[in-house]
Amino acid sequence: MKKLLVYLKDYKKETVLAPLFKLLEASFELFVPLVMAAIIDNGIANGDRGYIGRMCLVLIALGIIGLTCSITAQYFAARAAVGFAAQMKQALFAHIQSLSFTEMDTVGTSTLITRMTSDANQVQNGVNMVLRLFLRSPFIVFGAMIMAFTIDVKAALVFVAAIPLLSLVVFGIMVITTPMYRKVQGGLDAVLGITRENLTGVRVLRAFNKEESERKRFEAANGALAQMQKAVGRLSALMNPVTYIIINGAVIALVWTGAWQVENGVITQGEVVALVNYMSQILVELIKLANLIVTITKAIACGNRIESIFEMSSSLTDPAAENGQKAAEDGQKTPSGASRTQDVPAVAFEHVCLTYKNAGAESLTDIDFQARSGQTIGVIGGTGSGKSSLVNLIPRFYDVTKGRVLVDGRDVREYQLSELRGKIGMVLQKAVLFQGTIRENLLWGKEDASDEELYRALEIAQARDFVEEKNGGLDAPVAQGGKNLSGGQRQRLTIARALVRRPSILILDDSASALDYATDARLRKAIREMEEGPTVFIVSQRAASIRHADQIIVLDDGEVAGIGTHEQLLAGCPAYQEIYYSQFEKEER
Repeated sequence: MKKLLVYLKDYKKETVLAPLFKLLEASFELFVPLVMAAIIDNGIANGDRGYIGRMCLVLIALGIIGLTCSITAQYFAARAAVGFAAQMKQALFAHIQSLSFTEMDTVGTSTLITRMTSDANQVQNGVNMVLRLFLRSPFIVFGAMIMAFTIDVKAALVFVAAIPLLSLVVFGIMVITTPMYRKVQGGLDAVLGITRENLTGVRVLRAFNKEESERKRFEAANGALAQMQKAVGRLSALMNPVTYIIINGAVIALVWTGAWQVENGVITQGEVVALVNYMSQILVELIKLANLIVTITKAIACGNRIESIFEMSSSLTDPAAENGQKAAEDGQKTPSGASRTQDVPAVAFEHVCLTYKNAGAESLTDIDFQARSGQTIGVIGGTGSGKSSLVNLIPRFYDVTKGRVLVDGRDVREYQLSELRGKIGMVLQKAVLFQGTIRENLLWGKEDASDEELYRALEIAQARDFVEEKNGGLDAPVAQGGKNLSGGQRQRLTIARALVRRPSILILDDSASALDYATDARLRKAIREMEEGPTVFIVSQRAASIRHADQIIVLDDGEVAGIGTHEQLLAGCPAYQEIYYSQFEKEER
């Protein structure tokens, strides 16, 4: 939690002024019992109405000044807390963006969303409350005790006995509940994870009539969370009644002692009332402090969870600019253009193995092949055979466990990530579009692309016709996730987005699954005819989509079952034969 306080550095003035004005308010509040004592002993006892009126005006003035200080303190505290939370969220979002797919897979989307929203809000609330009350409440508690000593030492000994008991209760409950609140937030992660799954897969749930089982699963997780919240709530709820018992016992002792002191003429009736008022102030402030402790406990637990994300470093190391430049000077001595095509493969896998984090076995084993510039490489295999894992290694979404992946003769780990991914156009399995317009989505590929470049990419992706038919053309709206477009339209727009940057390597990871065979064929033909002549990787489960590729890599359970052309594999690769003949009639064999 301490490391997060760095985000308060731009609000040093507010973090000083907020507690300062609260202390001023508390100081004026401590004078109120003394004014009341003076009214009773001097005004009421002597029947001096003028004195009572003057003292009442003093009370009103103290109240107005205290209110002004309180509002000012609240303003500065809110400004600091909101600014702190905004900077922390920005830094957290930027850090999450820097994490690799490995960390994303390990932590989970629901957990990261909880950290960004619920946990961040709890920390913001904690900072706000600390700036307002953390100094004020102890100041009034100990200030009231000191003021009591100025009235009568013997009566003030009651304060000396009560305050340590109250502190023991408050801080004891805090120590017990802190780890429990941490578990509560973990349970919230689980509930959010189930909720996200159900909302994302609602159609699948209904298709397989699994609503009841998912309802039971949610109820189990939600019930566990409720039980944890009840347990910690019971402990936290003990704070108020226990503190009330101690305070009221102290008031009884104070009145009893004060009565004897008044009887003996040691103190006055007004001073007894002042002592009781000071004890009441301590009660109110300790109740506030108790609630503040609960808030701080939650904030610390949530802050530690956010800090754990900040402490998580990406498993992908991005070489520094100077190292990247040096690597470029050393590695790019190979001539570009035609001579590079002749001498250096565009992409090469050298005995590559990949094991995902916490996985029990390798997902890819001893993958070894070369792809020349301008070639089309087909990747085919059964579900779970490692097709996506293979192409994800090229833009370095994951790092290899063994072996090397080379792009233009350089190990991908020597590239700066921005340089490497600038060479690659990647279309993932799931077509993801963002809320905005078609133009804004396409410009992700190249920020300064002209309309001509955008239409060229759309034409290659077989998307120009339906874009021009839309009201607004390139400026037609796109709903969140592309919900207002069909599956095929979304896929074609994501392909166009990748083509806008004119990549030297184009990866289509099963990105034409929603297209009919005719559109798929036109798309592949348009890509082959591109002037740039990119090296194209087509991942597909359709044999028709990759049968004309220069090389076809057949994967079976993470291993290469065969590499060659369609004719070569059809003649001598059983795994390819099984896939091909399952999709085509015997007459076409």
